[in-house]
Amino acid sequence: MADPTTFTIPTTVRNADITVAALIEDGGRFLLVEEHAGGRAVFNQPAGHLEAGETLIQAVVRETLEETGYGFEPTAVLGLYHWYSEPDDATFLRVAFCGEAQAPNSTPELDPVIITTHWLTREQLLGQQNRLRSPMVLRCIDDYRSGTRFPLSCLAEACLEDRLRQAGN
Repeated sequence: MADPTTFTIPTTVRNADITVAALIEDGGRFLLVEEHAGGRAVFNQPAGHLEAGETLIQAVVRETLEETGYGFEPTAVLGLYHWYSEPDDATFLRVAFCGEAQAPNSTPELDPVIITTHWLTREQLLGQQNRLRSPMVLRCIDDYRSGTRFPLSCLAEACLEDRLRQAGN
């Protein structure tokens, strides 16, 4: 492991991965996916990459549905999370949302990388830290539990605003 006192993040980041994540809590348990990543099974919030032409909110709703079968209605931005994965030499910027989920009415067909979904407490995850996809998993839960929230209006979705202007709205 790199010495944290000597490690530096590159000053120029190109091709950072922009991802979204949904933090969904019910009675102290959090909805997580168990998925294949890097040749192993790991836990993560429902999350994925922003696609071209998509707003951040559209992306998190889509990713939650694809990975869990749950409908998701974001109510707040939880935070922005920057993470550099040294082994992958990859930089991630995660936009995390919290909100309300609606359970699927039938057994959903999930993304192929998803093994299954789980409702786990923070304590259960602490016992399996070596299986977390990234340190952002616990950080998002901790921020949520501490009451961190930002209004959805803090997002300036210029692409959406441009499309609305073009449509005459």
